[in-house]
Amino acid sequence: MVTLYIDDIQVSVEKGSTIFDAAQKVGVYIPTLCHHPELHTFGGCRVCMVEANGKLVTACRAPVTDGMVVRIDAEGARKVQRMVVELLLTKHNEDCQTCVKDSNCKLQEVANYVGITPERMAMLRRSVTEVEIDESNPFFNIDRTRCILCGICIRTCEEINGVTALDFGFRGEHTAVVTMGNKKLAESTCESCGECMERCPTGALARKNYERPNREVKSVCGYCGVGCGIHLGVRGDRVVSVRGDKDNPVNKGQLCVKGRFGYNFVNHPDRLTTPLIKRDGELVEASWDEALDLVASRFKEIIDESGPNALGGISSARCTTEDNYVFTRLIRSLGTNNLDHCARL
Repeated sequence: MVTLYIDDIQVSVEKGSTIFDAAQKVGVYIPTLCHHPELHTFGGCRVCMVEANGKLVTACRAPVTDGMVVRIDAEGARKVQRMVVELLLTKHNEDCQTCVKDSNCKLQEVANYVGITPERMAMLRRSVTEVEIDESNPFFNIDRTRCILCGICIRTCEEINGVTALDFGFRGEHTAVVTMGNKKLAESTCESCGECMERCPTGALARKNYERPNREVKSVCGYCGVGCGIHLGVRGDRVVSVRGDKDNPVNKGQLCVKGRFGYNFVNHPDRLTTPLIKRDGELVEASWDEALDLVASRFKEIIDESGPNALGGISSARCTTEDNYVFTRLIRSLGTNNLDHCARL
């Protein structure tokens, strides 16, 4: 263990930890834009600058040493933080009210912390570049006028999903997050999992047709048998968003494109919410007992007329392995091995 002092607070952490880790352990806030707990440190934003033993260092990269004295609110560190954030804001889209991340934006949080004032911003020359929003992806957009080049989306795509569909392109003030060959997102290797969108600290990567939920319901994704944990964002009686459950041991917060974006069927007016049986050539609503009794009676009729091999069963990839096993036992108990599975189709 290594002992250091952060604003006169004594902290003991494991050797190899960073100043940022130590500050988090004792609840001391250090502003940052490019740091994410699920990704490797990047140190690109320079907003987490602190004074350690009289020298300015980036807290997310600087390792702790025994007896180190850290000043979070040192004058030199504050100047660097304020300057970096001001430079970001001069090129940033200032229309925050229509941004999906309004009031939940890391840039807003950090700008407020470092003390950005309207008077100071009025002295700086704004030069927001007119860049077309990439709306080619069916689930989320890329608005580069809101991008702060934190690299979180790039590292997420590489470290979490292993696809590397995004990277930094061009140089200097023209640097941007782009796909290979600067193509539209829909033309790239992007799998539309939305992991980058979930971690984006601003509104640069934003869900299409976003509605903010007023409550969340913990659930399990029903698209396959893996059993990923999810939180359903609900507004009234409609599901308006899905996010992964980080406490779930199966997926640890990660989701595929179907799990994250494939929820619109829940709200569809044609969705079946009760069994239907045919009476006089018409499909009418019935109870589960009525429907199951009908199925059982038809099974018996078919077996009596044509034998058990006239029956067959098709299982579903949306069911768990245990459910599929029970289904196979049911079909075989009727005397037939005619079984198939939708995952093969």
